[in-house]
Amino acid sequence: MDLPHEWYVAMAKSFGLFWLVAMSIVITLYAFWPSLGGRFRRAADSILDDETGPAGDPRQLPEDEPWR
Repeated sequence: MDLPHEWYVAMAKSFGLFWLVAMSIVITLYAFWPSLGGRFRRAADSILDDETGPAGDPRQLPEDEPWR
């Protein structure tokens, strides 16, 4: 039995659609899962833990100077 090309195209399009919808649902559930909230909070706060303050005078930055 020889299947036409259109059948393969339709199957690929349908499988791709269901695959993307399923992956979107899985990723959304993973992101909003209550027990993983602490992990995400630590990751968001970890970049702030290493900072000791601004490197220079925060009142005068080079990009704040007027153009000459």
